[in-house]
Amino acid sequence: MALARDPGVGTEQRDAADQNFDYMFKLLIIGNSSVGKTSFLFRYADDSFTSAFVSTVGIDFKVKTIYRNDKRVKLQIWDTAGQERYRTITTAYYRGAMGFLLMYDITSQETFYAVQDWATQIKTYSWDNAQVVLVGNKLDLEEDRQVPKEEAQRLATELGFQFFEASAKENINVKQVFDKLVDVICEKMNESVNGDASPLAGHKGDGLKDTPQGSQGGCAC
Repeated sequence: MALARDPGVGTEQRDAADQNFDYMFKLLIIGNSSVGKTSFLFRYADDSFTSAFVSTVGIDFKVKTIYRNDKRVKLQIWDTAGQERYRTITTAYYRGAMGFLLMYDITSQETFYAVQDWATQIKTYSWDNAQVVLVGNKLDLEEDRQVPKEEAQRLATELGFQFFEASAKENINVKQVFDKLVDVICEKMNESVNGDASPLAGHKGDGLKDTPQGSQGGCAC
């Protein structure tokens, strides 16, 4: 089942339609099935959590507007299905994404071993300069941990990714993960020289198009 939206809640709809922002960043949450991608997104966007597991079908998204250093940044956050049968659909959305949350479950070695394959997909299908945060989810299940934090940190360093352990259930490091990803994207944008068109340029007024059109220079956010 895809992400469920409550039609009675108009905040998300207003956010999606609102064109009053300085920058729009397209972000993707990827990783194996059942690592908690949808729960992580719901915790961040709606500050809600449910323990019921509902597999995402294909891809869906939420919109959240935040403020970073006096800049209004609209985040278009795509929640992707982890199952192999949806891979062709989900990888089509990699293009134009400025950032990725690559998630694994700290209680599942299998999901951690898959990180390298997901990283290869990012490299294959996304912009060369897309920024990535590796997230070890389900920190609330420390007693069931299978993936040592040091091992995950080492892999993140090797891949050039930022790294966090987090818990959607307990709301640990959820906001921090997104804030860090946005900040790193902004830093890379500010490194662009003379406002050259860049995959990491901010996009204003583009609505919710899958592939951003046009660009701006440094983010200053």
